[in-house]
Amino acid sequence: MAQHAGYSRWCYNWGLSLWNVAYKAGYKPNIRIIREVFTNHTKPLYPWMKNLSSKVYQYAFRNLGEAFKRFFKGLGKYPKFKKKGRSDSFTIDNSGKPIELNGWSHKLPFIGWVKTYEPIEARTKKITISRQAGDWYLSCSYEFNATTTPKKTDVIGVDLGVKTLATLSDGKVVTSVRSYRQFEAKLSREQYLNRHKEVGSANWKKAQQKIARLLRKVANIRKDALHKLTTYLAKNHGRVSIEDLNVSGMLRNHKLAKSIADQGFYEFRRQLEYKCEWYGSELVVVDRFFPSSKTCSNCGHVQDMPLELRTYYCPECGLSIDRDLNASINLRDAVGSVVNACG
Repeated sequence: MAQHAGYSRWCYNWGLSLWNVAYKAGYKPNIRIIREVFTNHTKPLYPWMKNLSSKVYQYAFRNLGEAFKRFFKGLGKYPKFKKKGRSDSFTIDNSGKPIELNGWSHKLPFIGWVKTYEPIEARTKKITISRQAGDWYLSCSYEFNATTTPKKTDVIGVDLGVKTLATLSDGKVVTSVRSYRQFEAKLSREQYLNRHKEVGSANWKKAQQKIARLLRKVANIRKDALHKLTTYLAKNHGRVSIEDLNVSGMLRNHKLAKSIADQGFYEFRRQLEYKCEWYGSELVVVDRFFPSSKTCSNCGHVQDMPLELRTYYCPECGLSIDRDLNASINLRDAVGSVVNACG
């Protein structure tokens, strides 16, 4: 698998290099011509490529083409050369035939038999294998039959925060796991011990793998908490109302950037979008300029609310309520106006 990942990286970088040279020479390069040049002229010069799956280089050039499409559409930056050890991956298929994944052991095209830590039951057309922190991961897409689940609540508002992950309009508070904060001291220690090691040495590689595994653990804890929350919301509520947060703008606040990044707001919305489709729910995204924290959920009075004030007190009706709970109730009540505006 390491050889196949290296093959994919080599072809990607070769194609990107040829693209750059052709463009500087005044030509208009495209992936189809680059792939033909590689197949007919470059590949015969390297005998070791015959021992690896030809599907690898085909998908490498396809990925390069997609990267340029995203760049030309303004959706991404100009493609960069890949480096060994960073996002090592490759994609293979079975020449049009489906790949059957059953149980713990799986026979992959050209790779052979591999074992997974969890049983998989899927039928797919292609498989991507990637390496993270020294371990190999198998990912694939397959048809999923979504089922609509019975809903306990018609509408619920969700206010995301820094101190707590989420506050729901029914009063439930989901505490933040703060995975990065948990391992920040240990991660800092490992990085401190690695500061004087010679780059590329065996000890440097061991230390880098320790750091990578620790970062993977931090990410997995965060994803696990987000998956549990988004699944609960999508399964049990007919409509889920959230705010359209400007995450990139929030990260400019250097005092809160670390805590905001540790929550995973973007990943929360991404998971909620597809899970609502799975379970027959509707995701309602309220405009980011809606004053959910400044508005009284009882009488509608609007007032300024600095971040240090954690309790909302309304001078008009006398309501005293938690700031995040008040915001989540306002997001819930805003669903009707948002739906009518969309309609």
